Amino acid sequence: MERTVNHMENLIFSLNATVPIFLLMLLGLFFRKIGWIDEVFASKMNKFVFLVPLPVLLFEDLATVDFSAVWDLKFVLFCFCATFLSIGIAAAVSLFWKDRSVQGEFIQAAYRSSAALLGIAFIQNIYGDAGMAPLMIIGSVPLYNIMAVVVLSFFKPERKKLDREVWISTLKGIVTNPIILGIVAGLLWSALRLPMPSILEKTVSDIGATATPLGLMAMGASFDIKKAFGKAKPAVTAAVMKLVGFAALFLPVAVWLGFREEQLAAILIMLGSATTVSCYVMARNMGHEGVLTSSTVMLTTLFSAFTVTGWLYILRSLALI
Repeated sequence: MERTVNHMENLIFSLNATVPIFLLMLLGLFFRKIGWIDEVFASKMNKFVFLVPLPVLLFEDLATVDFSAVWDLKFVLFCFCATFLSIGIAAAVSLFWKDRSVQGEFIQAAYRSSAALLGIAFIQNIYGDAGMAPLMIIGSVPLYNIMAVVVLSFFKPERKKLDREVWISTLKGIVTNPIILGIVAGLLWSALRLPMPSILEKTVSDIGATATPLGLMAMGASFDIKKAFGKAKPAVTAAVMKLVGFAALFLPVAVWLGFREEQLAAILIMLGSATTVSCYVMARNMGHEGVLTSSTVMLTTLFSAFTVTGWLYILRSLALI
């Protein structure tokens, strides 16, 4: 009897963390269907969240804590190494596709998580703040961006060499990435022990609070079910790797290394959350068709509701989070 109660508690805990996120995405999809949000508005909303509320939310979470207490080099290095190995595995699997034009899209779609938006949303639902998400982002997101450019350039349908201009624009993109800037500003604010006046704190808090609901609704409104089955075989393979494969491979290593609670939740989202929508934008901008990317984004977004709930349930049942 007690065991059944524990199982129910763990399941309810997992559903409380995941269901509100997908309800917001369904709400965005519903608003799109009834015409309150169109494709242009959804795209601008996505951009706005990336430029303003999300960086502000990350700044707020870091600026108000003790920097020396938050920083964890072992955790950041694990996030970096797991991301790097995931990219290598995705590249190796891509060699099985006869159609060389889909390799670049496949690699990027298989490894690149929606770490910032979905990561923060999940961890906020569980712990009430962004927790270890900012440090996970430091360890993984710059590498996501650099490797996306390398992969999409190297495996271009009409391949061009990685010239100086590509490298400069990539580095510039990372240095000026609003999410990275928000994290750096927050870390500096915390390290310098600057005070946060009440008026500023309330304003920052209000702006940051809009990041998750707006971002998730914009994500849902961008969803197109027809595109989800455009390139079925590679898309399904990339989706399985993204939602199950990497988490199954690296979560046991994370547990063995002693990561628990917020750290483990952040690692789970880095490894097993849906492919980020920005993959599609990047693939299109770099001369790829984009069908495989959008298919993988759709499939991972659709099925992550079940897989992430499942992973959380397993970790909770093992008393790891």
